[in-house]
Amino acid sequence: MATKGTDFKSALGQLENTLEEYLVNKVPAIPDEWRELIVKLAPWFSLILMIIALPAILAVFGLGAIVMPFSFIGGVQFGVNYIITLAFSVVLIILEALAIPGLFKRQEKAWKLLYYATLLGGLQNIVTMQIGGLIGTLVSLYLLFQVKGYYK
Repeated sequence: MATKGTDFKSALGQLENTLEEYLVNKVPAIPDEWRELIVKLAPWFSLILMIIALPAILAVFGLGAIVMPFSFIGGVQFGVNYIITLAFSVVLIILEALAIPGLFKRQEKAWKLLYYATLLGGLQNIVTMQIGGLIGTLVSLYLLFQVKGYYK
């Protein structure tokens, strides 16, 4: 009998296979030179963005604790979205930070961490009903699957 963890893991594997089928085999491919450039620049881009965002992230978490009760003044939906986004952001930042060393080494586990972070970001966009965010998630998944072969 399969456990829930195994079922979830197999579901993620099936999703990955389905996404790979559509985002690699059924859509136009990015030229090889561009893929190589994306793979070379991705860890630096991620690192620079995390360094730039760090003061803002710390401010949001510090100020977030103070203003969270007032976030509901804009309406229940705004307050709930604020809390959900804050919770998801913590996990996303951790996943992306853990991926950076492996991105430099082109390790598959780093690619998987970015893949999971992208899926989690997509889930956040679905829960908070952010259509623009879902479009960004699709673009991110397309780019991730286009460069997947570079990570071993």
